[in-house]
Amino acid sequence: MELLLIRHAIAAPRSLTLPDTERPLTRQGRERFAQAVAGLQRLGIRLRQVHHSPWLRAVETAALLAPALQGDLLPTQALARPPEAALLHEIDQTPAALVGHEPWMSELLAWLVTGSPAAGAIFAFKKGGAAWLEGPLRPGSMVLRAYLPPKVLRALGGAGA
Repeated sequence: MELLLIRHAIAAPRSLTLPDTERPLTRQGRERFAQAVAGLQRLGIRLRQVHHSPWLRAVETAALLAPALQGDLLPTQALARPPEAALLHEIDQTPAALVGHEPWMSELLAWLVTGSPAAGAIFAFKKGGAAWLEGPLRPGSMVLRAYLPPKVLRALGGAGA
């Protein structure tokens, strides 16, 4: 199985008046992530499913993946908390992307590659960054095919850094 882990794009800053779950992407976040998606397409990535956190910034980031998507956008509550086995059971065995938040995306990456979510600090995702994995969807069984910071994805997509 191929799996793409993505941290949401740049969102509005935390605010006392706006709940964290409702922070939208900024204009810059939308523009930069659209360029990153072009980079994913140049790598030949095609997705059958995009699972995303129900938080607004992840929903909006997932929607921007449409040019690389040949299937469904699926809200997934398990992407709005630390990684657990229930998340893996929700994912079909087709090429998919998971769009979520830090530190949970780093913990998920570490868990799938090393078997331990505690190693997540070594994989800190920048906003709009991605990790491309392949192998059996089990903790400690996947291989990190590429770790793609947003700047690299945008450059692949033909945009300046």
